[in-house]
Formats: sequence, structure tokens, C-alpha cells
Amino acid sequence: MEISIVGSGYVGTTVAACFADLGHTVMTIDIDEQIVDQLNHGKAPIHEPELDELINIYGGNQLTATTDYAAVRDTDITFLALPTPSNADGSIDTSAIEASARTLGEALAAKDGSHQVVVKSTVVPGTTEDVLYPLLNEAADKETDQQIDVAMNPEFLSQGTAVTDFQTPDKIVFGTQTDRATQLLTDVFEPLIAESSPAVVETGIREAEMIKYANNAFLATKISLINELGNLCKEYGVDAYEVATAIGLDDRIGKQFLRSGVGWGGSCFPKDTRALIAAADEVNYEPSLLEAAVEVNEKQPKRLLDLLEKHVDVSDRQIAVLGLAFKSGTDDIRGSRAVPTIEGLQERNADIVAYDPVAIEHMRETFPDIDYAESAAAALNGAHGAVVVTDWDEFSALDAEFDQMTTPVVVDGRRVITRQDDIIYEGITW
Repeated sequence: MEISIVGSGYVGTTVAACFADLGHTVMTIDIDEQIVDQLNHGKAPIHEPELDELINIYGGNQLTATTDYAAVRDTDITFLALPTPSNADGSIDTSAIEASARTLGEALAAKDGSHQVVVKSTVVPGTTEDVLYPLLNEAADKETDQQIDVAMNPEFLSQGTAVTDFQTPDKIVFGTQTDRATQLLTDVFEPLIAESSPAVVETGIREAEMIKYANNAFLATKISLINELGNLCKEYGVDAYEVATAIGLDDRIGKQFLRSGVGWGGSCFPKDTRALIAAADEVNYEPSLLEAAVEVNEKQPKRLLDLLEKHVDVSDRQIAVLGLAFKSGTDDIRGSRAVPTIEGLQERNADIVAYDPVAIEHMRETFPDIDYAESAAAALNGAHGAVVVTDWDEFSALDAEFDQMTTPVVVDGRRVITRQDDIIYEGITW
């Protein structure tokens, strides 16, 4: 099938590569000429495990890129994978996807016959039908028998495992309003459905929009709950991880997302939870539990620093920050718990030396005035304390490197450091 995807960011690029791997011919449209050039030369514009290999195989042949929206006319279906970042009040900024819908509609005006447009971006219920569909239709100015169908197909990709998540999904959601749209989406995903046998949810467009938010809000709340329980465990001298392992055996609870620590971040959980809270405000509903989940999450970095200050006065002392990406396997710092951790250390006048295997350059844009090390060992050398914010595997292998610290105080926000007799070790919730 001929597929076009508008947007070559994290979602768009991953989905494009995976669609090509399913046997489809894929054209991506992006305004960034550098990204277009990279894709056409078989290079991934983002850091994501397994993605480089797919782009290298298909980029420039089965997967191509362009800045010209006219390319969508030669495809059967178009996916919109544009960012919907947060406004100051937590609501989503739909300006990029609205502008894209207008331009897409104008391009489709010159196409004979109908066309399917599928929203892949995360948008609040009603956005696809009430905002994007009118923009597409007005710009396309098509007759009834040459209409544009819209649908919603939310993504459930976790950074660091996005390719695997696409290839072995728990569920695929088709939010449609016509049988034709449902059938076309079924045709697109048929090779994946045949291979992986995921649950296929056929529902309305608004329901599909809400499913994405509900999914992320539930997981964010689950993490905040285990962090709250972990904080209580810490006060009682109880190993929170042993407690989590036991409750995870209950199939009503499940073992995933029960690792207590410094909190959740990323491009989805913070944005989507805040957006749902803002949307609730618009309909005069108070989402108390979601607000509490955010409150607990915002407190965790402060707990990390409070534990550090139990053992060392950080003012004018070198403090190592290990891990800058919001999670291992990615270079994305959006929502990273390292950001409030660094801000807290700056407020305490600490001399910060930070390290991450892949995210230093991104964090340097946010904090250009702190020092960055080329390795964890270099960051620890001479440090009076260290905080672990991201669970990179290489941190779990640290051992003799702690001997180079002036004061071997380690506060572990991810339970990746092995306890040693010669270091002062604190886990944030254990």
C-alpha cells in the first residue's frame, strides 16, 4: 500500500520505518530539509534502538521523504504525526497539526477521488472531528462523492523500545466513522495483525482519542502510587522493591511500572496528564487523583536532594549527576527528572558535573553553564556526592569509580547502583 506520513519526528519516523518493514511504500513529508535529506540517505534523525537499522535498509528506496505536500496525492492514506506540545495552562497546542491539515487539504484538492486521513498525534476528544476535519474539508473543497475520511489511530510507543512496541503491540486502536475507513486501516495493519495477533479495538474517533490519554494517565498514576508507597516504605525501613514484587504477583495489579524512584517524565506522561487535567477543567470536572499523581511526581526530585543533604553540604561542593535522559535507551530530555534535580542543585549553589551516554548535547542547551563529563568515572572523580537519575546499564557496573570520590555519598533514584560497604548509599524510596 502507498502510505504518506506528515511529520518525521519521533513518532512519524518510527512508524514510517515500521510500515516500510511491513512491506508498504512510505513517503514522509516534513518542513525540515535536513531531516528529509537524512531519511533519503538512510540515516535516522532521532536516537532510538533498532531504528537506525530499519532506516538504513529502507531509507531512500521503499521509504522516502520530501517537503512537498503534493506527494500525498499518489498515496492511499495519510497519517498526521505532528507534535501537540503543552501550552502554559497544560492544554495542548494544536497549531502545528491545524496548519498541516490546511496544507494537506489544499494538496488533496487536486486529487481525484476520496482520501483517508488518519490522526496519529495525541489530541483531546473532539479535536479530529470538530477541528481538523473541517479544516481539511474546507481546504480540499471536495464534492460528496470525493470526500475525505478522517480517523484516529493512537500510538503506544515507549521511547527506548519504540520499534519493538510497534512490532509486538498489545492492542491496535481504530477510531473511525465509516466502514471504508475501518477497512483501509485494517488493510494497512493486516501484516502486523497476522504476525503478532494483537487485540484490535474498533471504536469511535472520540473514544480512540480518549484511549490514548487514559492509557498514559493510568500508567503515570500507577507510578506515582508506587512512589508514594515507596516513600512510606522508606520511612518504615522497609524494602519497597520487595513489597512491589509481592503486590505485582496479583494479576489485578500486574508487575509492570512498579519500580519506585525519582518519578516519571518523557514527552508523553507529563504532557498528556496535564492536558487531561486542563480538558477536565473545561467541562468543570475536578480530576483530584490525576492532580495528586502530578503532585507526587513533582516532589520526588526534591526528596532525592533532601536525602543527599542528610550526608553532605552541597554548597560549593562537586556533585555528580548521573543520567540526563528521561529514561535509558533515548537521548530525549523532555520531562527528564534530571532537570528539576539540576535546578535544585543550582539553588543550593552546588558545583554540578553531569554525565549521560547520549543526552549531554541536548541538556547542554538547557543548562549551558554546568560542567559535563565524558564518563561516569570522570563525573565521580573528586565529587562530594552523586545522584543517579537515569537507569543506564553502565551505571550498574560502577564499582571502583566510587573510590575516586572525595565523599562517597550516592543517592540512587533508580536502584541501579550496587550497595557497597565503602560508600554511603541511599535509595530514594528504599
